[in-house]
Amino acid sequence: MTGPDIRSPPLNFATSGEISLAFRVLGTGLPLILLNGFASTMDMWNPPLLSALSGHFRVIIFDNRGTGYSSSSDTPFSLPLFAEDAAALLGSLDISRAHVLGHSMGACVALELALTRPELVEKLVLVSGQCGGKEATPMQPGVWATLSDKSGSATDVADRMFSVLFTPGWLATHNPWQFCPEVYETTSEESAARQAAAFSSWAGCYDRLSGIRAPTLLLTGTDDVIIPLENSYTLERCIPGAKVVPVGGAGHGLMYQCPEEVAGTVISFLER
Repeated sequence: MTGPDIRSPPLNFATSGEISLAFRVLGTGLPLILLNGFASTMDMWNPPLLSALSGHFRVIIFDNRGTGYSSSSDTPFSLPLFAEDAAALLGSLDISRAHVLGHSMGACVALELALTRPELVEKLVLVSGQCGGKEATPMQPGVWATLSDKSGSATDVADRMFSVLFTPGWLATHNPWQFCPEVYETTSEESAARQAAAFSSWAGCYDRLSGIRAPTLLLTGTDDVIIPLENSYTLERCIPGAKVVPVGGAGHGLMYQCPEEVAGTVISFLER
């Protein structure tokens, strides 16, 4: 796996309410904050993608509360709370406006941030996003069972993740371990369960999407079984000026399958 060792930038901490958020900053330029997917830590961002993005932007990656190096509390997890955490982190860095990129659950958090704190969001990139609620196209129950199972060793968890992140055809000809970064941070089963409950209980934002004013890119794999493709087209219909860019043959793990294509599309959109 080529790209920067994301452990090399200093590990920093910011306060959001009663908890601390662990974060790192890569590169210089206009700020771009990345919002993690379900139960993910900041070392799960693909190094080649980070390398490309940090060559153009000041990239901020961080651990959601309860994951990785960030602390937690008894406050119930929710997607709006995660959006507040992102806003608090930007505030701690004296950033009044930033590009925002969210993947999967992070895309939903990005939507909440764009809706509740629009003054913070310059441009919005939703990778494998959805609106939530009854208007969202759901994954199959078996996919969710695989995704939410954090039992066993780290290798067991990763192998289960690979089976839904990537398409069977791609897995037949590629070793996913060669395309994904080494992960050193952990998320406890308790925190994963709390995130799962927050994600599944999210009321969604379908009726609010027309209020988004940030230019929006919708990037998605055509063969995504976790957040099916139709979700991005639902967002496109509801967010003014939003545009879907489908990545042919890619699954939910499109940033690992085709990091150059994903990075090039994102950079072109943000620099336009």
